[in-house]
Amino acid sequence: MTTYKKLDVDGVKIFYREAGAVDKPTMILFHGFPSSSHMFRDLIPMLEDKFHLIAPDYPGFGQSDMPPRENFSYTFDNLAAVIEKFLARLGVEKFFMYVFDYGAPIGFRIAAKNPQKILGLVSQNGNVYAEGLGVKWAARAEYWKNPTPELREQYKAAFAAETIIGQYTFGTPENSVAPDGYSLDIFYTNRSGYDEIQSDLIFDYQSNVALYPTFQKYLREHHPKLLAVWGKNDPSFICQGAQAFKKDLPSAQIEFVESGHFALESHCAEIAASIKNWSA
Repeated sequence: MTTYKKLDVDGVKIFYREAGAVDKPTMILFHGFPSSSHMFRDLIPMLEDKFHLIAPDYPGFGQSDMPPRENFSYTFDNLAAVIEKFLARLGVEKFFMYVFDYGAPIGFRIAAKNPQKILGLVSQNGNVYAEGLGVKWAARAEYWKNPTPELREQYKAAFAAETIIGQYTFGTPENSVAPDGYSLDIFYTNRSGYDEIQSDLIFDYQSNVALYPTFQKYLREHHPKLLAVWGKNDPSFICQGAQAFKKDLPSAQIEFVESGHFALESHCAEIAASIKNWSA
């Protein structure tokens, strides 16, 4: 049974889902943009016989607090720091990580800082290589170099309803994606202040790309067990990002499913089976 809880971390209440017996290996599920732990609603029941699962919402996402920008720094460094404190408050010492999209730079920050805590990593369209950046990232790199107010406004299209629906459905088998996930994400985007918070994170994404060499060094030096299971039709984080793990971690297991960015929406059972086989 999944339970739903909140934990105070330095005055910010972090919502999280938890399932599975605590005597099983813990797996932390790191969600992506513009979603929340809700994206794991189908995966959690499929894995709870094998793992103790914890899926937090980051500050500003889902059901966690959304402190105003004047009082909270919406950077990936800070999101990672909050989640690291959250795990410490829960007493989680060693764990597997499932990282997706924004969850990859957050999770890899934690892993690189605390390699002794990581039992293994599942990367589902969670990119840490330049090779994995799709065509759109060239334009974003130009924005990072020349961050005009006009471009900041333009990139708010990233959380327009039609963009979110496209993120969920592009590259997936016809009629395979339920509207539940993207409808909830669209609901969250309509909250007051959300657009500026997410615009801060879009601009700060450059810090993740700058840290790719650090993440890759972590893989080379610490040899974590890793499964990259990828929606092969994702235009944001293309399949070369999965294959690139082999450069630094030859033992990495690479698998593809015939889906897009939010591959759990159409291929949850297949991904769950891959995780169980990999972790056996």
